[in-house]
Amino acid sequence: MKIQNIKDVDKFFKVIDECKGKVELITDEGDRLNLKSKLTQYVALSSVFADPTIGEMEIIAHEPEDVKRLVMFMYDGEA
Repeated sequence: MKIQNIKDVDKFFKVIDECKGKVELITDEGDRLNLKSKLTQYVALSSVFADPTIGEMEIIAHEPEDVKRLVMFMYDGEA
């Protein structure tokens, strides 16, 4: 799924942390990074310092309830 215009990065990572299953970020090169990993989150945050919003990223959530949680975050700003 494509995630766009994340303005509250802290809340986004909180939603990711609440996911039960694996959540992966797909890079432009096709690599899959585990978004539940704190190291990956810190690397993602380092790019946020240059631009306080995340424009668009592709992520894969492996559990249906996690997909629902992420969709709710995108539409409501709450999970």
